[in-house]
Amino acid sequence: MAEDTTVKEMDEKELPAKSADDAQTTDAGGDTADAALRAELEQVRGEREQLLDRLARLQAEFDNTRRREAKERQDLRDYAVQNAVEPFLGVMDNFQLALKSGGTAEQLRTGVELILKQMEEALRGLNVQVVETVGTQFDPRLHEALGSIETAEFPDHQVLEEIRRGYKIREKLLRPALVRIAANHEQKSE
Repeated sequence: MAEDTTVKEMDEKELPAKSADDAQTTDAGGDTADAALRAELEQVRGEREQLLDRLARLQAEFDNTRRREAKERQDLRDYAVQNAVEPFLGVMDNFQLALKSGGTAEQLRTGVELILKQMEEALRGLNVQVVETVGTQFDPRLHEALGSIETAEFPDHQVLEEIRRGYKIREKLLRPALVRIAANHEQKSE
């Protein structure tokens, strides 16, 4: 509360100092003016205290709102992650069961294919779509070409082979598909 001490010191400095000579010459009008100044000073001090109190309350309210907003944002992130992870827990369980099973290689393959279908269903539930590849025209926004295959059977830049699947959420690309494309020199020269 160093501010209060400074304000009091300033207030006392601003008030006219009374000497013994002044006290003798002061009339009733001087006492009234002095009392009015002191009353005004007390009123200003009261208003100042109210404003400082209001400022402290507003600052505390702002801090509480900021903390509450950060907590709500974190809760929303956790909720989104929970909703994204939950469908894959069953997939994980099925992989663990497949690893523990003592079936033949063909049974294991069939089981993994079923798990893959379950995983694809989980991705569809999250609006994740597979990028179309084989048979489509090469699109550098969706595909990444790892090489070309010389051919006269297919149009130039048609995707012939998918090496790794690409995925997108609605129209936003998550990762491009890695592909090999046709290189048809006869079509290029025409």
